[in-house]
Amino acid sequence: MNDTVIQVRDFRKIYGDVVAVDGISFEVQRGEIFGLLGPNGAGKTSTLECLEGLRTPDGGSLRVMGINPTRQSRKLCHVIGVQLQSSGLPDNICVDEAMKFFCAYHGVAPRYDLLDRLGLAEKRNAQYHQLSAGLQRRLALALAVAHDPPVLFLDEPTAGLDVPSRVELHSLMRELQAAGTTVILATHDMAEAEEMADRVAILLRGKIVATGTPLELTATGAGLTKVSVRTKGASLFSPGVTFPAVSQQGFKDEYAIYFSTDIGPTVAAIISFLEAQEDTLIDLRVERPSLEDRFLEITRTEATNTGGAP
Repeated sequence: MNDTVIQVRDFRKIYGDVVAVDGISFEVQRGEIFGLLGPNGAGKTSTLECLEGLRTPDGGSLRVMGINPTRQSRKLCHVIGVQLQSSGLPDNICVDEAMKFFCAYHGVAPRYDLLDRLGLAEKRNAQYHQLSAGLQRRLALALAVAHDPPVLFLDEPTAGLDVPSRVELHSLMRELQAAGTTVILATHDMAEAEEMADRVAILLRGKIVATGTPLELTATGAGLTKVSVRTKGASLFSPGVTFPAVSQQGFKDEYAIYFSTDIGPTVAAIISFLEAQEDTLIDLRVERPSLEDRFLEITRTEATNTGGAP
């Protein structure tokens, strides 16, 4: 059985004179959480909307479980779940009515268990416009997964959610993945993508500029490890203090901050220096490059190469 669930080949989307998506290609495998990352205007939402059958591509080919989203929209709607940035629900529809309506359309019983799990049980009789932004997004998620779709599209799913709701959403995503659901996650939240996505694609100005697992992407960058050090005597703030393998350094609040290409010699030299200065170490933190660090590095490099803003 072919495990490729989503195929995108030379996909283009144009709005007037603006090329929103410029010939991108990627594949997503069954049971994978695949992240689409990029700043506003990068082409993430246009890509999702064409895969969801909401817009028509201007070039290339798209397939979702072998289905052409443009020509087979009726068949497509029963195999995908969609959480948009804006749900489009009528203001006066109540939570209970929305759940019954969506489930009736897909021919399944109302999923009140999802309302309970996502903290909407006490809001079943509340109208949509009476819900907070966070509750509206939770309702949109419940409706998107109520029919157990094999493919789930999430566009900024945690925007406006509090921490407990984010944790619950991530837990639900993991459960869906374990059951074989394929998840396409478009997000600005790099920490979320690093934690949740098996692979990611970074889009800039309508093109994919990097793809791979979060670990692969962070490993292929400049590879600088951040070392933050705070001491009692602040001896590291003395002029001319340098350490081996440090390519950048600076100061923030009471911390001396170093970016090292080889963490071993750097930390050893710092400790030796503090001992020689008879300074007391209060805090030392070592942080490997994050996906956000790598994302910023890529966008800066692309901006430099093209002579413009990312």
